Order: sequence, then C-alpha cells, then structure tokens
Amino acid sequence: MASLNKVELIGRLGKDPEVRNLQNGQVANFSVATSETWKDRDGERQERTEWHNITVWNEKTIEFVDKYLKKGDMVRLEGKIQSRKYDDKDGNERTAFEIVIPKFAPIDALMKLSYDNDNSNGGGNSRGSSRSNSRDRDDDRGGDSRSSSSRSSRSSRDDDRGGRDDDRGGSRASSRSSRRDDRDDRGGDDRGSRGGNNSRRDNNDMDDDIPF
Repeated sequence: MASLNKVELIGRLGKDPEVRNLQNGQVANFSVATSETWKDRDGERQERTEWHNITVWNEKTIEFVDKYLKKGDMVRLEGKIQSRKYDDKDGNERTAFEIVIPKFAPIDALMKLSYDNDNSNGGGNSRGSSRSNSRDRDDDRGGDSRSSSSRSSRSSRDDDRGGRDDDRGGSRASSRSSRRDDRDDRGGDDRGSRGGNNSRRDNNDMDDDIPF
C-alpha cells in the first residue's frame, strides 16, 4: 500500500510573510496558528494553539503570498510535512518540522478565506457571486417588463373587445330605434288614411241631408 504525506490546515497568519531570493529561486515563509478548545473535568473552557511553520516553493503561490497575504489573514492550505536539520546559535544540531507547499503544488494549495458573510469562499468566488446577482437582477427586471408588457397587451385586447362590443351594442340600439321609427311612420300613415276616408264618408252623409 502506498504511503501518504498530506496536511491540510485552516488558520490565521501569525506574522507577515517573508519572501526571499535564493540561488535556486524564491521561497516564502510564514507561520499559521490553529486552535482547538475543550472543557476540562471542572467544566472550564480550555484552549490550545499550535504554531505551524509554512514554506512555499511554488512560484505562482509565492506571488499570491507576496501580494495578498498579511498578518491575521485566514487561510486554507495543503502541503506535506518535511523535516530539516540546522545548527542553533550554540552550535547544537536541531531538527525543525515545517509544512511545505512544493514547486508543483496545485493552484488551490493555498487560499485566502473570508468570513465576512459567514462563509469560506475566496475573493474569486465573491466576484462570481456578484456577476450572478447582477444577472438575477437583470432577469428580474426583464421578467417584470415582460409581465407588464403582457398585462398591457391583455388590457389592450380587452379594450378592443369592449370597443367592438360597444359598437355592436350601439348598432343594435340604432337598428331597434330605426325599426320603431318605421313602425311609427307606418302607423301615422295608416291613421291619416283612415281619418281621410272617414272625412269623405261624413261629407257624403252631409250631401244626403241637403234638400234639392
């Protein structure tokens, strides 16, 4: 079975990063603090902080560290544990352990985290979220305008149908009025004709009463 040497940390920088130029390239060093808390037997809250020395050899990651990281920043990193020997000021040999981000580490081996909105997304994700919100607002505005246009179109069609109904109603009323006028005219003519006939009959009767 293959072995695995991998470390993942989330913590805060204890000091500003230091970038140095060496014969074989650049290197960045900084420390990260991780904390854990628990309650002892008496119910008292206890906390322990561990300090981790970080060494970065990846060029792109070093550029990111130099431009964007400072003391107090929250970061997430992946690396491997590596030991090295050195001599202290008294000439004694010492062994130091550090977490190394190697030259060929993936681009997301070190990320700066933000907890302003209770999340752990980096700056790139926040910019992507801004574009998404802008599109949502555009979609909302587009949806409102389409809804308003649809309501206006339906209202116009309703008005047109109402106008046509009014026209048909007016036409029917006018037709009924014309028919009543025609009946009144015919009635007047009939009554006038009957009146004239009665008058002629009366005249004939009067002629019969005149003595010759």
